[in-house]
Amino acid sequence: MLMYRLQPLSFVRHYSAVTASRVPLAYSLHKPRGHHHAKCPPIVFMHGLFGCRKNNRSMSKVLASDLGASVYAVDLRNHGDSPHHPKHDYTELALDVEKFIHDHGLRNVILIGHSMGAKTALTLALRSPSLISSVIAIDNGPIRLPLTDDFPRYIKGMRHVQSQPAPVTSLAQADSLLSQYESDPSIRLFLLTNLAKVPGHNHLHFRVPLDTLSSSLDALGDFPYTNPQETRFEKPVLIIRATKSHYLPDESKPLMHDFFPSLTMVDFDCGHWVITEKPHEFRHVAVEFLRRAISSS
Repeated sequence: MLMYRLQPLSFVRHYSAVTASRVPLAYSLHKPRGHHHAKCPPIVFMHGLFGCRKNNRSMSKVLASDLGASVYAVDLRNHGDSPHHPKHDYTELALDVEKFIHDHGLRNVILIGHSMGAKTALTLALRSPSLISSVIAIDNGPIRLPLTDDFPRYIKGMRHVQSQPAPVTSLAQADSLLSQYESDPSIRLFLLTNLAKVPGHNHLHFRVPLDTLSSSLDALGDFPYTNPQETRFEKPVLIIRATKSHYLPDESKPLMHDFFPSLTMVDFDCGHWVITEKPHEFRHVAVEFLRRAISSS
């Protein structure tokens, strides 16, 4: 059974092009409860492709509590409740987050990102190191590696749902259509969180711009920096690698250490969806890493 709430779709926000190059990011702020002796810098938490800030809600609350941190879980451009824009690459994504940091008056920010969010975090750390105190990158790194064939297939399936002669009106109907392209019900559930009700109608529509994201898949396998002799981030970085995923092959380790000399790498025995598959292990490793990073700063 599909158990999530549909949100109304805003055509003003989502279906008109954003003329400015920067996109104002929707976010949720998770504040710590109680009293904390050590003040942790603010955390900006970024999701992966086809995700949104709600994917990281539970872990954001946990990290806010464990670390005494304010955690800003953001929707990156073309995702969630953030506006759409025809350009979608890591430089643009990082610049959006940089503006978010400036607009909210944040300092010494900790960046946490999964997949697309991981590369966005690493891009921003290399671009603007004075803004960032440390980074946790989950199952992606500063390398050029094409996305798996899964992602074009996901888009094809979502387009199939959206292009029915009679508009789709139920999650069960959408799930049945999407199952022709993806057999794993948990992945289908994840993709279907992008469905929203069209205002004034009963039918459903994907709120992510499928054409934009489809044309951006090559860019999302790329990385904007190529020479670690010219650009490095010297502060603490944790890269968590999923050993059952393909995004961080062994041969990428030297390059990652060159870009990030203070790098810590940890392997998790799981697939690409690290926080979902290993939430307790991720929490422990992330909190211990950040406590060490804060104490040494």
